[in-house]
Amino acid sequence: MVRAGAAPRRAVIRESMSFPVRVPVPDLREAARGNTGIDGVWRFDSGRPGPHAAIVSLIHGNEFAGAAVLARWLRAGLRPARGVLTLVFANLDAFSRFDPSDPTLSRYVDEDLNRLWSPAILDGPRDSLELRRARALRPVVEAADVLLDLHSMLWPSDPLILTAPSPAALELVRAIGAPLTIVADSAHPEGPRLIDHAPFKVPGTHRVAMLAEAGPHWEPETEAVAEACATGLLRVLGIITTPAPPRDPPVVLPNAVWTVTRGIAAASRQFAFTQPFRGGTVIPRAGTLIARDGVAEIRTPHDDCMLVMPCPQVMRGHVAVRLARRMEGAGGWSSPQ
Repeated sequence: MVRAGAAPRRAVIRESMSFPVRVPVPDLREAARGNTGIDGVWRFDSGRPGPHAAIVSLIHGNEFAGAAVLARWLRAGLRPARGVLTLVFANLDAFSRFDPSDPTLSRYVDEDLNRLWSPAILDGPRDSLELRRARALRPVVEAADVLLDLHSMLWPSDPLILTAPSPAALELVRAIGAPLTIVADSAHPEGPRLIDHAPFKVPGTHRVAMLAEAGPHWEPETEAVAEACATGLLRVLGIITTPAPPRDPPVVLPNAVWTVTRGIAAASRQFAFTQPFRGGTVIPRAGTLIARDGVAEIRTPHDDCMLVMPCPQVMRGHVAVRLARRMEGAGGWSSPQ
């Protein structure tokens, strides 16, 4: 599946912006083979009862911190102590086009692979490279009891992990112990993400899906956060009983739980924040002006309003920021046997 080619013809980032790549681009040639008959998909069955965990990397071709972790695990021979472990390198075609001199252009080839995960889209008549890949990965995803999707972020933001607002999902995410702020988020306004796929949304299901935004693209500490989250999950599930290959420990952040209350999409080409907010910033007072969208003012709807991944350069119709409030309470999660 990995092939050479020109970068997609689009430019959503101003040419004056510079995003240095401070980490080596991982060699994924061996990882791209897979062992399941599907490129980039590896499945290891312990032969012992336990949950089936799938860890997905590279949903976006230029977000390769998670892929670097999984490739290193493969080289180290990591195997599950119980249950089943599946490792996925998702958008290998987009990754093959990564260019450190212009690193934002290889997010996808035809369309965003993380906006396609609904039966209506997957079973529909449309076609694209990413849709074909999503359809190929669909049975892999649907076989998992627990799914972790590893991402990174373009704009400055604290690491965070997103999951459904169910008590079971929140309790499992809390148990991971990774240094991530937890955001309860039921949907994305621009389209269904992998973690929004139907099998993870059925009321009463034992399945849990989560998405880790491990930190800035192309920074060394982001890989460490991605690994902390992934190994934490596998330890909680009992799938590994020994640590993965050691990495420098990430900075510990508060384990707070927030729930998304509103998404703000840019209605004009003049959308601009009032200051260069960092993701994870908490605005203390309701009614605080945070952005202008043409003549419209965007103000916080409630006290203690957290800005989730604000995007300072946003196209009209796309999400500029999501707003969240602190959430209290969560129930339990039990591992499938």
